[in-house]
Amino acid sequence: MVDFGRVLTAMITPFKEDGSVNYDVAAKLAEHLANNGTDTVVVCGTTGESPTLSWEEEYHLFSTVLEAVAGKALVMAGCGSNSTKEAIAATQKAAKIGVHGALQVVPYYNKPPQEGLYQHFQAIAASGQLPLLLYNVPGRTGQNLQPETVARLAEIENIVGIKEASGNLDQASEIRRLTPKEFQIYSGDDSLTLPMLAIGAKGVVSVASHLVGNELQQMIQLLNSGKIQAATDIHLRLFPLFKALFITTNPIPVKKALQLQGWQVGSTRPPLCEADAKVTQKLEAVMKEVGLT
Repeated sequence: MVDFGRVLTAMITPFKEDGSVNYDVAAKLAEHLANNGTDTVVVCGTTGESPTLSWEEEYHLFSTVLEAVAGKALVMAGCGSNSTKEAIAATQKAAKIGVHGALQVVPYYNKPPQEGLYQHFQAIAASGQLPLLLYNVPGRTGQNLQPETVARLAEIENIVGIKEASGNLDQASEIRRLTPKEFQIYSGDDSLTLPMLAIGAKGVVSVASHLVGNELQQMIQLLNSGKIQAATDIHLRLFPLFKALFITTNPIPVKKALQLQGWQVGSTRPPLCEADAKVTQKLEAVMKEVGLT
């Protein structure tokens, strides 16, 4: 089974002033992440603004990031869709490009029942041998992937784990209870990484790791070595940053934070918008507090 590591970064997609994808900056950012605590770069997920990217742009990003982080980090491609046929086609093409795994979000808007969700992910898994990471984020998709359904899916060989972003620790506990120990559970929320580790998660699919990837790695390693207080100290020090990065819709804050550090990542694509003065001021204050500026 592939090991995606402890810190997976849900990478933003840089844009130029004209709104086109800035592949040069994407390559530089991906390499920076790989050199600063990221084990796997997740390309074209929610943070990467996948809803407003064309498949052509996404495939080009997969190739760009693969080349940039070769030998340093793995690459996971966001290939999810609310169309099973489209998700299968995207996953098969990403596999041919050479990515190491695929992130598969719960189908959004059409709200399939649990059996429909099971059949959706089962069909994607059966279409090839690329390792799949389920992605449960009911706040965005309108449907929750129940622990019992996750347990059924965990029996499929190439469904290797889940990004659990329901924000419900009881649900995460139930998933851990019902799945084999090798099934990889990742927190989908930076602020819940530490408590989820305590109940059996492996790591985090992170937004904050754009800024504090090494610190997140250290926190996880400290907890795993039994140094609970030291891990908690890092969590509490970074907690204001975790919350500030979600004071408005992701990835608006993290893109602004990167801009404040000098990265030419551009704005977000409509219907998202630029961070306003209030968000910017909050980010400036928190980044100063945690030593990022």
